[in-house]
Amino acid sequence: GKRVHVYTSPHLIRFHERIELAGADGKAGPIGETELVEYLTKVERINAGEAATFFEITTAAAFLAFAERPADALILEVGLGGRLDATNVVSRPALCVITPISLDHTEWLGQTIEQIAQEKAGILKPGVGTVVSQQPFEALQAISSCAQAVGAPLTIWGQDYEAFEQRGRLIYQSAKQLMDLPMPLLIGHHQVVNAGTAIAAAQHLKSFGLGEARAIERGLVEVRWPARMHRLTRGPLAESVGHGSELWLDGGHNPAGAAAIAQTLGELEERAPKPVGLVLGMLDSKDAEGFLAPFTGLVRHIRTVPIAGTEAAQDATALAELAASMGLVAAPAADVESAIQQLRAAESVPIRILICGSLYLAGQVLAQQEGAQAQAN
Repeated sequence: GKRVHVYTSPHLIRFHERIELAGADGKAGPIGETELVEYLTKVERINAGEAATFFEITTAAAFLAFAERPADALILEVGLGGRLDATNVVSRPALCVITPISLDHTEWLGQTIEQIAQEKAGILKPGVGTVVSQQPFEALQAISSCAQAVGAPLTIWGQDYEAFEQRGRLIYQSAKQLMDLPMPLLIGHHQVVNAGTAIAAAQHLKSFGLGEARAIERGLVEVRWPARMHRLTRGPLAESVGHGSELWLDGGHNPAGAAAIAQTLGELEERAPKPVGLVLGMLDSKDAEGFLAPFTGLVRHIRTVPIAGTEAAQDATALAELAASMGLVAAPAADVESAIQQLRAAESVPIRILICGSLYLAGQVLAQQEGAQAQAN
C-alpha cells in the first residue's frame, strides 16, 4: 500500500487522532505523545509569541511532522470553510475535493448556502482539478463561478459522474467508465454519494495507483469512520439496551446531517422494523430545531442529555421542551445511561436507539466504550 499522512478535525476521543502519520507498513496511525509535544514546542518557539489561533498552531505542528516523515501523499481536511482556513496554504495540491455543502458554522461562513459555497471554493487553485460532490443548485453555481474566475477545472456530480445503489451493489458511472462495485461498509444513501465522490477523486489520481477497480473495491469494503451511523455492539452501553435491541451512534449535528440520519433510519426500518428512540445532546451554536425536524413522524421517544465538560452545550430541559413543541415526545435525562434506560422502559418490544447531535457527545460515548474494553482486557 501507499504511505499516506492524514490531517482531520475535530477529534473524537483524543487530539492525537487529528494527525495520522504513515508507517513503514503503509498504515497510518495517530501521532505519539512525545512527538506531538516536540512539534508543538518547536512551533511555539518559532512563532515567538505572535498572535495565532489554536488551530493555526496545531496545523503548523502537523505540517512540520508531515515534512519530516517520508510519505507518498497527504490527505488534508479543511478545518472551517476554506478561503481563510489555516490548511489553505498548499499552492498546488494534486487534487481538491468539495463535499456536499449545507448550512453550518453560519456565524463564520455566512447565512446562505451561496455564501458558504464561496468560502469553500476558496481552496480552488489555478489548473488544479477539483471534484465537486452532490450540491444544492446555488452552491454549485457559486463554486462554478469561482472555478471559472480562478481557472480550476471541475469534475461535477450529476454532470461528469454519479453513483447509485442497484440491487445491493454500488454503480459508479462517468463519461469514461461504468463500474459495478460492492456497497460501502458505511451505511446510508449519503455514504453512496460520499463513495462516488471518493471514486471520482481516485480516478483523478490514477498515476498514484488508486483508479484500479481492485483498489477501489478494497477501499469500499474496508472503510471505517467512527461515529457515522456506527453500530455499537460491545461494552456496557450496548449491553444495556437488551436482547434484540440496537444501539447506534452518529456525530451529525446540523439539519443536513439529521436528514441523512433520518433517511438511513427509515431504510433500517424498512428492512427490520423497530421503534426508534433518540438520545440527543447538542451545542448551543447548533440549529436544534432544524436538526429535530427530519425526525418528526419517525422517532417514538427522545431523551435529551447534557454534554459533560463543555459550557457550550444546550440545556437538556430546554432542548426537550423544543422537541415537545414540535410534536415529538421528549424529556430530559441526567446522562446517556439514564436516557437509554428510560427509552427501554418506554417500549415493550426491542427498540433501535440512536445517540446523536454532537461530535463531542459521540466522542464521550466512544471514550467510555474504549475505557470499558480496556478494563475488560
